[in-house]
Amino acid sequence: MAVETVDEPRLRDDEVIVQPEAAGICGSEIEGYLGRMSNRTPPLVMGHEFAGTVAAAGGRAGREWSGRRVAVNPLLSCRSCARCVAGERNLCAQRRLIGVHVAGGFAERVAVPAANLVALPDRVDARTGALVEPLANAVHAVGLARRLVATEVAVVLGAGTIGLFALHSARAAGIADVRAVEPHEARRAAALAAGARAAHADAAEVVRERRADLVIDAVGATATRRSALDLVRPGGAVLLLGLHEDESALPFHRVVRDQVALQGSFAYTDADFAAALELLTSGTVSLGELTGTLPLDAGPEAFAALAAGPTAQLKTFLSPMRS
Repeated sequence: MAVETVDEPRLRDDEVIVQPEAAGICGSEIEGYLGRMSNRTPPLVMGHEFAGTVAAAGGRAGREWSGRRVAVNPLLSCRSCARCVAGERNLCAQRRLIGVHVAGGFAERVAVPAANLVALPDRVDARTGALVEPLANAVHAVGLARRLVATEVAVVLGAGTIGLFALHSARAAGIADVRAVEPHEARRAAALAAGARAAHADAAEVVRERRADLVIDAVGATATRRSALDLVRPGGAVLLLGLHEDESALPFHRVVRDQVALQGSFAYTDADFAAALELLTSGTVSLGELTGTLPLDAGPEAFAALAAGPTAQLKTFLSPMRS
């Protein structure tokens, strides 16, 4: 990873130029940094979790956006196929992501379709705006899970940002008993602060108490996928949200004989994104005190530190404007 000078983004007629004020580093970007994400091909300006101010607007973008503070929905789609018309832009065959397939928010300026902007209330910090995207993933996942199984007890595997947001989303959806499994002590404490009934270092501790109606795997490793099947009750559901590993060997006799539903979850709908913004701006969901942003030239060091293993810090933000 390097800090470089590149060409100014080209402003199309339906786009705006956003000056990012906070761009969060996502776990999937760490995987890309380590060469484990085939959809991230260098050279690439990453950064899909970001918020900032609109500096310029194309002729069809709407001049009213100029000077507005916005969160950016990075999901690009055709907006005309059956899935897009049904409100499922995340399932569009032509879907792409800003920061994954085109240049993203780890930059001083980035071109964004005006249709992908969501206005931020004046009182909302840009770092909070950058959290809308990861929270929307969790809102979408819990919504899918609630269609599959009536849930009294849910377990979230992993208490990083996505795991904590899954915990928050489950609580906001009315699931009173939500537990977390997380080996990192500080992150277990964060799960309890987020409203978890209990936070365990090992999945076996949960199995001894009661199997869950719903298990959300926010990690995506073979070990956590297997743990999810150990934790879920017969007739329950496992929601697969994490992307750490592409392939895992699983005990499918258990899946079949116990009628366990396995549900993948990718990204979010526009409605999920709006719901996530409301949860954050209303104070219903919070990660607590957020760390200040780091300058862009601290990015390589920040990525190297995050790649070395989980830390107590839940989200690292980069910005051209250090706070």
